[in-house]
Amino acid sequence: MSARARFVATPPLAPVVAYRLPSDVRSVGWARRELRRRLRLWGVGGEVASSAELLASELVTNAVRAHVGQSAAAAAIGVRFALAGDRLRLEVRDVSDGVPVVSGSTGVEEEGESECGRGLVLVDALASGWGVVWDGTGKVVWAELTVTAPGVL
Repeated sequence: MSARARFVATPPLAPVVAYRLPSDVRSVGWARRELRRRLRLWGVGGEVASSAELLASELVTNAVRAHVGQSAAAAAIGVRFALAGDRLRLEVRDVSDGVPVVSGSTGVEEEGESECGRGLVLVDALASGWGVVWDGTGKVVWAELTVTAPGVL
């Protein structure tokens, strides 16, 4: 009796990429360029792609700022981009226990206040949803966009 191979059709995996980056200002531009490249491959363009690049820039910038003065090993950040159905999800992980705060609905700082939180005003305005998940060793700040016409540049 011979063994028969069975082939089972499975749905394709959702497009997902993840990277570990140094907590350095150069990582902001790298993440933005890599996201742009991935979105082209995934067939996402136009306003969604522009908004996604801005969101990625803001999230990575916040993670880099959270690690100023830390060693390179302690300051590495994780970046993840995923497209599932009509949702594009951007995630940035860092080991900081700082709480991301939106500085105000206008994004204008009062005299004497820091600049922290102004980028999250943009995230809050552009993303269809965003949030923070703590995992015991750090946090993941995520933002999602609705892809209204997947596969259309």
